[in-house]
Amino acid sequence: MNLLQPERLDRLAREYALGTLHGAARRRFERLLREAPLTMRVVAHWQQRLGVLASSVPAVQPRELVWQGLQQRLFAGPRRASVWQHLQGLLAPRVLGGVLAGVLMAAVVLRLQPQWLDLETRAEALPQSYVGLLVSDSGQATLLASSRRHGRTITVKVLQPIDVPPGQVARLWALPRDGAPFLVGEVPAKGSATLPLTDSAEKLFFTVARLGLTIEPAGGDPRAPAGPFFASGHCVKLW
Repeated sequence: MNLLQPERLDRLAREYALGTLHGAARRRFERLLREAPLTMRVVAHWQQRLGVLASSVPAVQPRELVWQGLQQRLFAGPRRASVWQHLQGLLAPRVLGGVLAGVLMAAVVLRLQPQWLDLETRAEALPQSYVGLLVSDSGQATLLASSRRHGRTITVKVLQPIDVPPGQVARLWALPRDGAPFLVGEVPAKGSATLPLTDSAEKLFFTVARLGLTIEPAGGDPRAPAGPFFASGHCVKLW
């Protein structure tokens, strides 16, 4: 088997960067990493892409109780923390938030690129996509947005209900690397929706670095945000 064949090398590098390549296949690939410099470059390429997506989720610092529990389990010999203490540490809101954010990011990746885990054949793989995960100022994952590369709609999923006062709306904005923000559409306070785009996702989001959410008066000027962004996140392409 020629592991340097482009499509096979790209698939293996993605699985290795994602951490889903195991057993003999992983050992063969690591041997290839030492022997073929090209392999390392492909892996670095995918690590960078996945790193950009993961950076949308803020780092979570475990509570002191969690560290105390680990120290007691690892270094205190037969004396261990009580079951209640362990549960308190594991059920701490910030710890659960970090776990849920990690699960969410894994779900996003697997939904958009299921072939990474061989969940479907390449012929059935989803098209290339743009995806964004918006996080609130308090660090809560608020909105997931995704659009197929050449599609003319964008699907939004509200992960945390949005408090929209009467007479106002929640608006999703695209923030290009250069140039003014432009309106993507209005999003619901909860649930999911499919919003029409004025052009293909490739043309609209090719230079977009981030997405942002605002609360604005209904019928306000669609040419520019009327208020600050209460949630924002990276917009990345997956292909």
